[in-house]
Amino acid sequence: MTYKNFTLEIDKDGIALIKWDMADKSMNVIDESVMDDIAAFTKELSENDTIIGAVITSGKKNSFSGGADLSMLERSLKTYHAEKAKDEETATQKLFEGVSTLGTLFRNIETCGKPIVCAINGTCMGGAFEMALSCHARLASDYDALRLALPEVQVGLLPGAGGTQRVSRLTKDMQSALQMLVQGQRLKALKAKAMGLIDDVVPAKRLIPTAKKMIKDRLVDPIAPWDKKGFKAPSGKVYSPAGMQLWPAANAILRQQTAMNYPAAQYILSCVYEGSLVPIDVGLKIEARYFTAAMQSPQAANMIRSLFLSKGELEKGARRPTGIRNTKIKKVGIIGAGFMGAGIAYVTAKAGIEVILIDQTQEAANKGKTHSDRLISKQVSRGRAKAEDKEKLLSLITSTTEYKALGDADLIIEAVFEDGAIKADVTKKVEAVIKPTAIYASNTSTLPITDLSVASKRPKNFIGIHFFSPVDKMLLVELIMGKKTGERALAIALDYVHLIRKTPIVVNDSRGFYANRCVLNYVREGHIMLTEGIPAAMIENVAKMSGMPVGPLSLNDEVALDLSQRIMQATIRDLGKKAVDPKLMDLIDTMVDKHGRLGRKNGKGFYDYPPKPAKKHLWPGLKDMFEPISHVDDIDVQELKERFLVAQALEAARVFQEGVITDVREADVGSILGFGFAPWSGGTLSYIDMLGSKAFVTLCEKLQKKHGDRFRPNKLLVEMAANNEKFYERFNPKIDRKTEA
Repeated sequence: MTYKNFTLEIDKDGIALIKWDMADKSMNVIDESVMDDIAAFTKELSENDTIIGAVITSGKKNSFSGGADLSMLERSLKTYHAEKAKDEETATQKLFEGVSTLGTLFRNIETCGKPIVCAINGTCMGGAFEMALSCHARLASDYDALRLALPEVQVGLLPGAGGTQRVSRLTKDMQSALQMLVQGQRLKALKAKAMGLIDDVVPAKRLIPTAKKMIKDRLVDPIAPWDKKGFKAPSGKVYSPAGMQLWPAANAILRQQTAMNYPAAQYILSCVYEGSLVPIDVGLKIEARYFTAAMQSPQAANMIRSLFLSKGELEKGARRPTGIRNTKIKKVGIIGAGFMGAGIAYVTAKAGIEVILIDQTQEAANKGKTHSDRLISKQVSRGRAKAEDKEKLLSLITSTTEYKALGDADLIIEAVFEDGAIKADVTKKVEAVIKPTAIYASNTSTLPITDLSVASKRPKNFIGIHFFSPVDKMLLVELIMGKKTGERALAIALDYVHLIRKTPIVVNDSRGFYANRCVLNYVREGHIMLTEGIPAAMIENVAKMSGMPVGPLSLNDEVALDLSQRIMQATIRDLGKKAVDPKLMDLIDTMVDKHGRLGRKNGKGFYDYPPKPAKKHLWPGLKDMFEPISHVDDIDVQELKERFLVAQALEAARVFQEGVITDVREADVGSILGFGFAPWSGGTLSYIDMLGSKAFVTLCEKLQKKHGDRFRPNKLLVEMAANNEKFYERFNPKIDRKTEA
């Protein structure tokens, strides 16, 4: 029997093999057509007396499903908001009924009266894992890269099709289960088995035969444990000594980790707690109600849009110039084998591209290659890569001092010291040996590409490719267009970023480009607070309470204080003394020149970094540098949070007005992936839209009156506030969203 997305074949023993294989997608996802198919094959299982049981699996190699197609949820949200304007109560009821549909389908699978085994042959996420949990048994293949997860919280949602209710009733380890749900953790198969979420891990070749044998040998009970009288959850009762130890601590940890910026995370705890006290069908209704509430939150709408839909569109080439065919990049030259250059070499070789890594001495070049050796060796030791993967990766990297080795390179990435003269010299040396069609890119973090391209004889082929540190972990890459950069250079740069599996944003030339302009405002605000006498610990903690991943002082240590000093000095040299606050220049000069505190790299910055296992701690000397505020209770914590977020979002609005960023998607995605701007907000421009342009401008004016002109709203924002406009209304890219989950 064939459905649109599934096939159903009954063998001689009466066991149905249901295979999920969406013909037009590289990965199975749950959309409206899949939901129709699930209803149809569940009815067939219930009514066909020749079927004694079923095995559900995927027809995709090493992949079960990525979960729900979130563009389907976005459409539901648009319908909800359109109907909400007419009748909010009716709109909410329709939304609840809609989100309950998938949970009802999975409950029907669970109660169909036939034993069903889910044979998970690869990655199984979100709604697909919820379907697996509704089956009566679950087997996973021993495929190394297989992961199981309910990651909905990462886009502001929660598992809404029974995930919270079945995980809490299956698991032996409620603490680990809560961490998995609240953090969206991806579990290896053996970990999931240890938690009680799957029954066994078997060799891939034996997956289907083993599942069928379980049904044939009557080892699978067609009635779920929680549908039997007297069911007791393996993890114990909520009202028990163990429960009283778990739940108060769980709430405290959640508050510490999220600062309550993510409603969905709190809803998950509530779902599990409340659902554990009632029968499964009541628990499923509780979960659906919380899912509806999460769907109605602005955090979910913004996170779905930025972290899933927009991110996917950018990764699939939304900004790639049309009419230029894809380039197969075979060899990349990297000039400069320091920390950044070595990191770029690693991600490039990991993508299977040959790398020529050049530095002034052979020793320095070899040291750069050793960085790749360390990274891949760590992956091997943790079981995330094999010995042959290491051998292949290192064989792709050639460390040398010879520029002539770049002769047939398709792309050159310069990652030398942040000095215009040095970069100009490298440009000339490289262009003397490379082929005419090669693209030359500078990994500068602040220097304008147009200025750097003056040293080039072919500025059309000159572009900026700005990586973030550490390169192997950071997902964002800024592609900077100089005034003479050609579309072919951009297209090839985008092809390269796609190959190394990063997310690109396209930025027009400006000092600091986009990400650094915003994040430097964040760091600067932390410096200003320090000079105001606000305790360093409060600065760091309040920054994290606002949603930032690390405090501004800690971030500055990672970047290096002497680099901040050089950037400030270059800014003064190019733009004049008024371009940098003298108090801040004095702060950094004192830290670097007087105390020799350069940041993490020399073990002392705003923090001290003692040898492990000791943890870093704020440098005690900070409290003596400025007169402290006499009454800490007088400090307005909410205002501090606003200062951190507004300083960055306002700069993003300025950058947008200047045309440095021209796509709202890139502003939001770039802010989250590039410098960790409060993910709960959906990004810098989404944050402004969430508050509303009028409210945001009013907030800016309040901060400007108290703290100075750095908070003055720009012309574009004032104009938008007057018309009550939003960025995503006025500058909507109007894209047809068909992104897969």
